[in-house]
Amino acid sequence: MRIIAGLGNPGKEYEGTRHNAGFMALQKLAHDNDISIVSFERHALTGKGMIQGEKVLLVMPQTYMNLSGVAIRTLLDYYKEPVESLIVIYDDVSLDPGRIRIRQRGSAGGHNGIKNIIEELGTDEFDRVKIGVGQKPPHFDLVDWVLGRFKKEDLTEMEKAIEKTAEAVECMIKEGTPAAMTSFNG
Repeated sequence: MRIIAGLGNPGKEYEGTRHNAGFMALQKLAHDNDISIVSFERHALTGKGMIQGEKVLLVMPQTYMNLSGVAIRTLLDYYKEPVESLIVIYDDVSLDPGRIRIRQRGSAGGHNGIKNIIEELGTDEFDRVKIGVGQKPPHFDLVDWVLGRFKKEDLTEMEKAIEKTAEAVECMIKEGTPAAMTSFNG
């Protein structure tokens, strides 16, 4: 089974913010594959289904971004799945809005949600899809930037990125992460 986690913050006040790009992409993936994310287990909203012929568990941690690893670790432990089954989808301020990048491992790059996942799992070797939300302007605080909403001119690019992310995850499941990297890291 693949465990696919989209990162974000729970609550209506965070809907549509840059930090919730992972939630948005996971919801698109769920919609495209007729999976309902309605169960609450182990600190997360989850949905079970099939993508590309493989069983999946879609995960939206409800621990807030900075403790995402707690929910992910407890689900991996509960389902007895190895770290290699994990795909994490999250926002990245170092990428322009609308761009995505797939990686198989790496540092947190300043992202506190990924930092907590690495701490909880004891490894940085898990698949991930980063969704560009744009660099913060010089006069902005980083927290205010990622918890802010997208600029009107970025919305079209973000909609495309959410669609592309869902396609990339499906490709990762069907063809493997290296093939998806070749196709989507352009």
